[in-house]
Amino acid sequence: MPAERISMRKLKEILRLRFGLENDQPLSLKEIGKKVGLTRERVRQIEAEALGKLNAYLSADRLPLLQRERLYDEICRKCVSWTVVSVDPEEIDRINIHQATLQAMRRAVLTLAPLPDAVLVDAFRIPSLPMAQRGVIGGDRRASAIAAASIVAKVTRDRLMQTLHNADPRYGFDRHKGYATADHLSAVARFGYSPQHRRTFRPATLFDNID
Repeated sequence: MPAERISMRKLKEILRLRFGLENDQPLSLKEIGKKVGLTRERVRQIEAEALGKLNAYLSADRLPLLQRERLYDEICRKCVSWTVVSVDPEEIDRINIHQATLQAMRRAVLTLAPLPDAVLVDAFRIPSLPMAQRGVIGGDRRASAIAAASIVAKVTRDRLMQTLHNADPRYGFDRHKGYATADHLSAVARFGYSPQHRRTFRPATLFDNID
């Protein structure tokens, strides 16, 4: 569901960042507008622009490929810091997919420079982080930071899947993107695991005699 309004706190943060105001001044929205010479109409225009971007991020799963790619470029260009972390199949097999996901999240956060003061996470809680964090259920639909991160992750994954397909087209990574579709399982059953497959990738419909 698209957002209809931006919170007052978020709008003030947007104005502070756009016009270079210090964050240690407890100014009201009216005081911020007056300080930088904005009319009420201009403030509402900035809010509408921000709302449009927010809703673009929150509907990322339904975005056409080219629009998602453009958002990826914009996010990476304008954000303070971003990073992507991957985990190799051997580590996933050793510690399991859930723990590998948490470890990847932790490494990604700790690689950011500067480190964030707080972290929003899509549903999970990341162990052993040195800063505050909050798990948000359905976070990619409720928080623009999480939605933006999901766009970066999806575009990165799609590009990696295309690279893997180019190296070995037998598995159809360009189509299923690594998910356990019927085509994917059929390819694994026929050709066996590739070096990119974790050996614990054993959906119920995949034959257990795969080596």
